[in-house]
Amino acid sequence: MVRTRSIFVNAPQSYVELQVTTQFSFLRGASSCDELFARARELELEALGVVDRNSVAGIVQAWQASKIHGVRLVAGCRLDLACGTSLLVYPMDKAGWSRLCRLLSLGKRRAGKGKCHLDWGDVATWNEGLVAVLVPDAADDSCALNLRRLKEIFGDRAYLALTLRRRPNDALRLHDLSHLAENAGVPAVATNDVLFHVPERRILQDVVTCIRHNCTIDQLGFRRERHADRHLKAPGEMKRLFETYPDAVARTREIMERCTFSLGELEYQYPDERMHPDEPPQEVLERFVREGAEKRYPKGVPEKVEKQLAHELALIEKLGYASYFLTVHDIVYFARSQGILCQGRGSAANSTVCYVLDITAVDPMKHDLLFERFISENRNEPPDIDVDFEHERREIVMQWVFETYGRNHAALVSVVSRYRTRGAIRDVGKALGFTEDMIKTVSQQYRHWADDIDEQHLDGLAFNFKDRRLRLLIQVARQLIGFPRHLSQHPGGFVLTRDRLDDLVPIEPAAMDNRQVIEWDKDDIDILKFMKVDCLALGMLSCMKRSFNLLWEHKGILMDLAAIPQEDKPTYDMICKADTIGVFQIESRAQMSMLPRLKPRTFYDLAIEVAIVRPGPIQGDMVHPFLKRRNKEEPEEYPTEELKEILYRTHGVPLFQEHAMKVAVTCAGFSPDEADRVRRSLATFKHTGGVKNFRDQMLAGMLKNGYKEDFAQRLIKQLEGFGAYGFPESHAISFAMIAYASSWMKCHHPEIFCAALLNSQPMGFYAPAQLVRDAREHGVEIRPVCINASDWDCTLERIPSGNSFAVRLGLRMVRGLSEGDGLKLMAMRHAPYPSIDEMWRRTGLPVSVLVQLAEADAYLPSLGISRRDALWTLKAFRDTPLPLFDAMAATETHEPA
Repeated sequence: MVRTRSIFVNAPQSYVELQVTTQFSFLRGASSCDELFARARELELEALGVVDRNSVAGIVQAWQASKIHGVRLVAGCRLDLACGTSLLVYPMDKAGWSRLCRLLSLGKRRAGKGKCHLDWGDVATWNEGLVAVLVPDAADDSCALNLRRLKEIFGDRAYLALTLRRRPNDALRLHDLSHLAENAGVPAVATNDVLFHVPERRILQDVVTCIRHNCTIDQLGFRRERHADRHLKAPGEMKRLFETYPDAVARTREIMERCTFSLGELEYQYPDERMHPDEPPQEVLERFVREGAEKRYPKGVPEKVEKQLAHELALIEKLGYASYFLTVHDIVYFARSQGILCQGRGSAANSTVCYVLDITAVDPMKHDLLFERFISENRNEPPDIDVDFEHERREIVMQWVFETYGRNHAALVSVVSRYRTRGAIRDVGKALGFTEDMIKTVSQQYRHWADDIDEQHLDGLAFNFKDRRLRLLIQVARQLIGFPRHLSQHPGGFVLTRDRLDDLVPIEPAAMDNRQVIEWDKDDIDILKFMKVDCLALGMLSCMKRSFNLLWEHKGILMDLAAIPQEDKPTYDMICKADTIGVFQIESRAQMSMLPRLKPRTFYDLAIEVAIVRPGPIQGDMVHPFLKRRNKEEPEEYPTEELKEILYRTHGVPLFQEHAMKVAVTCAGFSPDEADRVRRSLATFKHTGGVKNFRDQMLAGMLKNGYKEDFAQRLIKQLEGFGAYGFPESHAISFAMIAYASSWMKCHHPEIFCAALLNSQPMGFYAPAQLVRDAREHGVEIRPVCINASDWDCTLERIPSGNSFAVRLGLRMVRGLSEGDGLKLMAMRHAPYPSIDEMWRRTGLPVSVLVQLAEADAYLPSLGISRRDALWTLKAFRDTPLPLFDAMAATETHEPA
């Protein structure tokens, strides 16, 4: 819930700022939406017109800021046309907004990723419902021509911007522009062309301009002359500056009053069910749930499960989410029909409906998971189901979604790539003219994910921190942290709509072929209550699918994730010894150091292992207390039975996000809505405060309910750790299932696991050489790459002396060898290659490819030629035949039979 301030009740000001560029113009503005609207409130500006360049990527954030600070948003966009003309356009109503989105989508599709190509003809086609303001540079013939065009297209919705440039001829320029506008019958309107909220941001504005132009501050020259005065100004100041043009000042309010559109008017409608269009979605869902429950519980559906399913289905029907569940069911069904391994995770694992629909593999009743963590009537928040697919075949699923729902109704959510400490220091350092060595030295004092600059990290460096430029580097880099750098595509989050998606938000091509993205990220669509379907990629699922295929092909064992034996002692023995190289989630050095200490012996232990080695639990000082209590070295402390009921499974230590929610409600007296705000602040990968935003309220609530202050402070400190990174319990359990499955495969079929893991690269923490070394240590015979025996993938070869298999390394293991060249070598291998020369003649492969094979020792196994000898031999080879031999080859080709 957003706290808002009321709009001003005093006499309305005659000036509103209609030309504001935010940081979402990507290195063109130097202030955030929140900073701009907060400053507008201080200056008593009634409204701000946000017009980022060829984009509305920041408009949702601006809308949120406008509600918080009580300053109205006039939504708009600056269109830079291909001819060099710039227009500010503002939708007057919802229909106008749709046309603006369609117009931007057209320009972005035409220009490609990150660009927009529009002309006057496009503007004329989509002008209805839009107010347009021409942004001229000089009062010349080009401006006069553009004014006539503007008047013809927009009629009484056309305006001309009068903006001070702080140049010596400003007064004459404004005079000439106003006369041109008057002659064309286009009214003039005053703007300040705002780039930042306060004058102090001028330096940052210069720096981001340098970054955009890839130059230093000394090279920027006149490109920064316009920045000095481009901050928000009070209405009185703007009246003084434009005292010669009072009507132009007053018209800012006129435009505001004409443009009544608000993002709150957008009506998102989830698409109708595509696979069963003639039946009500709820009836189809209930039928699938009944059928799925009978399969999940072949001995009869327990009464407790029946009640839970009825409860979930009733809530799904009340909230109108049946079509959403059917969409995810259809996606999963399609993937499995193509033999693609998939599994749901995240909060969806709290749903019994998802479990019986075979979307997730976690039985929430068995693990006591709360459905309300997934869907709650009080939250008024759409569900979010994440499904992982084999990373090598996920694209098949994504293209099916695009084709099934149509490219006018489906697109991926974007991700805002933002500056963190290292990137900010690097880019600011370059702009200020620091040497590469110095920039590298300073930036490497911080981790990749750091989001602040602590000068203590720099104390050991032999730098003079009294130097003005060095202090400026730190100051400006701090300001730049968190700024949007560019938009990229979400790993797999789809937005699907019944009506055209580009009526709601612009769509642009993604960097990858046959994909498209919207301009808003997942936080934006959450604010607008859009529903998202996540089709994510997981490398370990590719590995497990390959393992199952090899298991069936070579050992005749038919297996899937559900059929893997549970609670297998040899598997847990291997895990406890930290013998987990290549295993999902528990293969990192940090996890391997934790395993012998935690000694997981049950599935829930493994879920804790997955969750505990994270920045959140570590920063929250949860790890050592948990281990001590688990090993009976420290007593468990439960001041109340209510707290014991929440934390007994984790020995009194909060490890999961659900614990924070339950503690907030049960121990601190939070309402369910307030607890949900706590949950949202703990969103994975967020670095925006976490529980510390609620510290005082939580502490007061716990003290009121009888908890001692030192205990409450300690518990809240642990919960604060989740602000860095904390797992939901259902997510940890979902990942633990795959961790256990991969551990079982490595334990019982190490040669199959090794081959499958190598064929699924790149993934995980370890290079292929380390995976091969680990397999050898487990008794697996590894056979080298061979030009006559290797396929593209690593394969299994039966060992004659027993019923076991060796791993033959595939051509994919040859560094630098393309799959096309590898397949060509295999295709021409109708008989074994007797020599390097014969292989070269048959395949026609470039000498560079033969060298790659030599460096991998691929000639030794079958030809007996060592790496050194092969490389010497290849010195005599040439891709272009000598003229004599070329003529001989031509003669042989045309010789009659």
